[in-house]
Amino acid sequence: MKQLLILGSSTVTPPTNPSSTPHHHHHSPKPKPKTPSLHAPSKPIPAVHSRSPPLLSTIPFRQNHNSSSLLDYHANLASKLAEDGRLQDFVMIAESVIASGVEPSSFVAALSVGPVAKGISKNLQQGNVDCVVRFLKKTEELGVSTLKFLDGVAIDLLKKEFIRIVNCGDVEQVVYIMETLAGFCFSFKELVDPSYIIKICVDKLNPKMAVRYAAIFPGEGRILFCNIISEFGRKGHLDSALVAYDEAKHKLSVPNMYLHRTIIDVCGLCGDYMKSRYIYEDLINRKVIPNVYVFNSLMNVNAHDLGYTFSVFKNMQNLGVTADVASYNILLKACCIAGRVDLAKDIYREVKQLESAEVLKLDVFTYCMIVKIFADAKMWQMALKIKEDMLSSGVTPNMHIWSSLISACANAGLVEQAIQLFEEMLLSGCKPNSQCCNILLHACVQACQYDRAFRLFQCWKGSEAQEVFHGDHSGNADEIEHAQKHCPNMTTIVPNSHHLNFIKKFPFTPTPATYHMLMKACGSDYHRAKALMDEMKTVGISPNHISWSILIDICGVSGNVSGAVQILKNMRMAGVEPDVVAYTTAIKVCVETKNLKLAFSLFAEMKRCQINPNLVTYNTLLRARTRYGSLREVQQCLAIYQDMRKAGYKSNDYYLKQLIEEWCEGVIQDNNQIQGGFASCKRTDLGRPRSLLLEKVAAHLQNNISENLAIDLQGLTKVEARIVVLAVLRMIKENYTLGYSVKEDMWITLDVSKVDPASKRDSEVKNAIIELLRNELGLEVLVAVPGHLDDIKTDSKSSLDPGPDLVVRLARNNKMASSTRRPIVVTQRLKVRRKSLHEWLQRRAGAIRR
Repeated sequence: MKQLLILGSSTVTPPTNPSSTPHHHHHSPKPKPKTPSLHAPSKPIPAVHSRSPPLLSTIPFRQNHNSSSLLDYHANLASKLAEDGRLQDFVMIAESVIASGVEPSSFVAALSVGPVAKGISKNLQQGNVDCVVRFLKKTEELGVSTLKFLDGVAIDLLKKEFIRIVNCGDVEQVVYIMETLAGFCFSFKELVDPSYIIKICVDKLNPKMAVRYAAIFPGEGRILFCNIISEFGRKGHLDSALVAYDEAKHKLSVPNMYLHRTIIDVCGLCGDYMKSRYIYEDLINRKVIPNVYVFNSLMNVNAHDLGYTFSVFKNMQNLGVTADVASYNILLKACCIAGRVDLAKDIYREVKQLESAEVLKLDVFTYCMIVKIFADAKMWQMALKIKEDMLSSGVTPNMHIWSSLISACANAGLVEQAIQLFEEMLLSGCKPNSQCCNILLHACVQACQYDRAFRLFQCWKGSEAQEVFHGDHSGNADEIEHAQKHCPNMTTIVPNSHHLNFIKKFPFTPTPATYHMLMKACGSDYHRAKALMDEMKTVGISPNHISWSILIDICGVSGNVSGAVQILKNMRMAGVEPDVVAYTTAIKVCVETKNLKLAFSLFAEMKRCQINPNLVTYNTLLRARTRYGSLREVQQCLAIYQDMRKAGYKSNDYYLKQLIEEWCEGVIQDNNQIQGGFASCKRTDLGRPRSLLLEKVAAHLQNNISENLAIDLQGLTKVEARIVVLAVLRMIKENYTLGYSVKEDMWITLDVSKVDPASKRDSEVKNAIIELLRNELGLEVLVAVPGHLDDIKTDSKSSLDPGPDLVVRLARNNKMASSTRRPIVVTQRLKVRRKSLHEWLQRRAGAIRR
């Protein structure tokens, strides 16, 4: 008995023979119902909606002439349903047909591909990309190849839908869809560019999704993994790059050296060299031997650490990895950074031996590095020797090597030799860049050959050959004499009259550094320097902080302080906020012209503008004075000193200490002559790691009026303690002249010391302070020790030794007495009464009036 196929709201009776198979030539979604067969049920079967779960009866296909007819019928029906966009109904028919025993290939052969492709496109146009993906996935599971259903139109629509989803920010959905379709044998590049998806994942800081997406491409996954890590590195997101590295390692079955090398390079790019070391150690712990490229990247990232770089090089050799020329180049780079010319010589000698044995072939970078090392060390003869080695090895010097050679001679003050090398470079066909030209200009400026620098500049800008050096050899004799003095074995450079009489035309683009060099060559000519700044604007170069700072310095050379300060205002008007260099230059101008009030005013202004001073700023202000005349001046400099220490700078306190000492000794001066024994005292201990003296003085002089006259001398030498006491006394004296009287006694805390009651020995500092206060200043001094009930008065007429009366008898009872007489730790204090201070101030005031 024939069975009915119930689908949608239509009831279709399968044909009894091939001739009864209907042929549809329209696009109706429902086939016309046929008259029920005699064997059909008398009652109609209720219709089932196409969105309901499939209720299909099994269709028995036998090996007879009717099976082919039934297959064609259902294939055509499935094609029509798909064409109408009913992909789920297509799948239900396919499942039923294939479940009956029909081969999937036979079913696909009977299908009409065009209608199915149209149905897919129709769903994509409606945004039903998920429905299409489920359809393709299900048909693949049934063994029906879906590639033939995706024509050009469908792929374009799928691509647009992917881009729409990506633009909506749902990258995860795109990755999920592509992972679902990963089993299909078509190129995903036709759908979307992999780099585009990776870029979006990087922008969203989603390294896991980026690696998950790259894993879809089995052939290109390794390269894409490295690209992902590099993209995160270029954006400075090292943490995301490390996450991507870990995810990629789990996706790979074997170690990928290119991946390890990339993450190490990214560590260097992001400035975290320690992470690169951890990666290397992890490889070694996992018994993975890096190749030479990984070792080179590791050494390059850590080139600033010469010791670590050489240790990695030795480990590479111990592991049996052969070094290449890049390995030696990186070692030379590390020597260059560390300034180790001796090691660079040894490495160069070794690589030359390897080259002679035809193990290595030195490249231009090798010669460039060794030339730069000698150039930085001002070893111009060695640098020229390297040039000869290059030419004999058949390596042509490039522009960087020529620049280093010219720089070597310029640093040694050999302008003529530098110009000769410049001409050789031009004759060899190597065109210099702006940096090379600037080096030559710098050599002329350093040698004070300002006119030559300007003629060079004008010649390079001109279009015709010009004679710019003829007859200009005034500096030759001095240069040759200087070179022979330092290098007696050198070949004498004889200047030729025709030497560099012309300059070949070459493209020259001035840079800001070019104009800065020429501005320095203006000396004190402000108007010429200002004209150069105006010329910078005409050629499209905006004057920067350096330009304005040079202009300020030129005003200072000519003594124009007001002009220098006005330039700071002009900077702001020009849209360039003054920086620390500009302010420091202006402060330097004020200091050199002895306008210290304006210098400190500029310093306060830069602090208000939240511009942090640098070491030059602090040193310029601290060395501005040759003497101190008032307490305010001392407080001003000490405030700068403390600010400098808080900023983390280490200062040379020599000049500041001397000035403080001289100011403090003004307390006991009589007609500008120092009384007492200070002239015989040694200067302060300048070899200390921290200036405790200046810190103590600054702490006591923070306020003009001290309510609590407590002086702490702990940790100071006797000379330093003397200075601190004198500083406080001078503060008291200056405040007294302003009308402020002394309100408290003065207490002086001495060092915690071990006192042996039997020996009755006092500290050296205490003796020096008592001598200062009592003998030199005539003050009444009392010594007080914790545990003693009464202060003990010293006799101003007695000797320095206070005698037995000043010794505190700590062991008054038997309990405290000890037969062992061990030293007792005590803190001693000196006291100067307010009355004694007042009498001393009156005497000083009277002496001043007289």
